Amino acid sequence: MRKIFISFIVLITTAIQVYSQPCPATEIRAVWLTTNYNLDWPKNKLSVDAQKNELVQLLDELKNLNFNMVLFQTRTNGEVLYRSQIEPMYRSIAKNYGGEAFDPLAFVVEECHKRGMECHAWLITYPLGSRNHVKNLGNASVVKKHPQLVTLYKNQWYLDPGNPKTDDYLLSIVKEIVTNYDVDGIHFDYIRYPANCTNFFDQSEYNRYGKSEPRDNWRRSNINRFVGKVYDRVKSIKPWVMISSSPVGRYRPLLHNPNDGWTAYNNVYQDPIQWLNEGKHDAIFPMMYYRNKLFYPYLNDWVENSKGRFVVPGLGVYQIQELGWQHKDIIDQMEYTRKKSASGNAFFRTEHLLNYNRDLFHEINNVYYRYPAKLPPMTWLSDTLPDPPHDLRAEKTANEFQLRWKVKNPAARITYNVYRTKTDNPDFNDGSTLLATGLRQPVFTYCPPEDDQAYYYFITVSDSFHNESKPCVPAFFWHSETVK
Repeated sequence: MRKIFISFIVLITTAIQVYSQPCPATEIRAVWLTTNYNLDWPKNKLSVDAQKNELVQLLDELKNLNFNMVLFQTRTNGEVLYRSQIEPMYRSIAKNYGGEAFDPLAFVVEECHKRGMECHAWLITYPLGSRNHVKNLGNASVVKKHPQLVTLYKNQWYLDPGNPKTDDYLLSIVKEIVTNYDVDGIHFDYIRYPANCTNFFDQSEYNRYGKSEPRDNWRRSNINRFVGKVYDRVKSIKPWVMISSSPVGRYRPLLHNPNDGWTAYNNVYQDPIQWLNEGKHDAIFPMMYYRNKLFYPYLNDWVENSKGRFVVPGLGVYQIQELGWQHKDIIDQMEYTRKKSASGNAFFRTEHLLNYNRDLFHEINNVYYRYPAKLPPMTWLSDTLPDPPHDLRAEKTANEFQLRWKVKNPAARITYNVYRTKTDNPDFNDGSTLLATGLRQPVFTYCPPEDDQAYYYFITVSDSFHNESKPCVPAFFWHSETVK
């Protein structure tokens, strides 16, 4: 009986330790905001104002949950959600009074930045949609404009990865976005061949470019070629823009599942580990929409082979509705992700996270993302620390408390982080010390705690690569003076 009691105590203690472990101060907290088929947005197709209001509401909710990255679907099947000279505007985007559709990407970038979140342009890479979809696009479709770049497979149109000119076409879209918009990242989806596509019509390209290479290897090399080109092109324009993708969630068969029939490497000709190892990707967001033995060993495999780049497993929140998962399945995966020192998590998709799963929403809001988090630094691109802020001032304004500070170069592309501590020598790796991250202006206003205590306030600067400065000289404030 004593052994049983001791085991019970150990079990409870362990659970408390896991559940109450300190929130990390640095972590990617991302969500896919899906526009294809109007899944997450826009639900309202009638007016620009209604669509903007919908988007603002979504971003407000994500901000309140302390998310710090939005993967905004900017290219669907041959349509885009920005003002492009290359592809047509997504047909669900409302038009203003002048008859021109508004610019969703410009709007969402600005609104994300207002809330201290990054905005990454999420692009569907090769698929172009069904025969009927392409027909409805008419002469604006790439199928009409560049028929030499496309192929039909199982009644779906695709850009052909085997044609090097496909690279040029996609590069022109990426360049258009990176040059004209202040996006923080370019994120590729469906950067792969169709599943198990033994009959994919690419024989002429293989005859021309294959050079007697096994076709599987040639197909992988086609995607690798594009990945290398796009990485170098983006870095030549804006080196801080993060390049990432969402590969199939299982990289390769593992020993416990040697006959795995759905892996990135074997079934869709993706080689994300090579992209990371060759320095042509900053992050991967593998779509790990599985449980148990189809999740944990494969996450280990991604992390162990990442060469220090970011691994952000995508969690299938929608499986709670579609396959009857419990919210604890997602929580356990979040716990394991932190335990294995992955770089964070991404959630598919926004509507399921915010509207359908209140238990999970509650856990994220009150436990796992209770405090803000900074984004991890891309030290392989730059490891130079920015100058710290100076001249921090704290004062009461009406019923609020305000901090203001100065920086050496206010025109630089930087953000600010605000810490509140009870000591002048805090642990800046403890997320509970953070009040705000990703601020774009040198001012922070909030309602102080009514606890009759004194606090130290620190400000740091993060550059576009997420390198964080040393903290400024703190401001000390006794909040009993503000309580009335």
